[in-house]
Amino acid sequence: MKKTKIYDGKILGLNIYDLTIRGRKVKREIIEHRGAAAMLAFDEKGKVILVKQHRYPHGYVLEIPAGTLDKGESPKKCAFREIKEETGYSAKKMTSLIAYYPSIGYNKEVIHCFLASGLKKSGSLKLDDDEIISVVKMDLKKLIQMIKNGKIIDSKTICAVLTYAAKKNLL
Repeated sequence: MKKTKIYDGKILGLNIYDLTIRGRKVKREIIEHRGAAAMLAFDEKGKVILVKQHRYPHGYVLEIPAGTLDKGESPKKCAFREIKEETGYSAKKMTSLIAYYPSIGYNKEVIHCFLASGLKKSGSLKLDDDEIISVVKMDLKKLIQMIKNGKIIDSKTICAVLTYAAKKNLL
């Protein structure tokens, strides 16, 4: 196997791999990404805590809070950090819901989805300079309906919410 680095950016890289699979020479363009943590969280009134975030080129998107793992950071530690930064809430516990590859054919990214519990408002948002985020709270049933109607387009939100709903027999 030969690996050629094409790009190395802040959150992702791009490598070309020359491989032999079953005797055939193939070339794969692979995005290298550290992975991310995403949190399905409910406030004290049982509302889902979402963020409305600008996601170029799609505009504003409604999604669960999430963020990229720092180098050497565990997915769970990232989840605790990101929920606080993006929503101003602290969580006592993170329980794994599902981990998945959003683009398995060309991307190494794994998104680790957690259920955040024991939430307490702990302060204001601590956003990166390029983040444009506001907090939105919504009833779970309405969120599921928005997924069914195609109004929620974010894969981590769809995966986390539907996994949670399936485990609770809400579908």
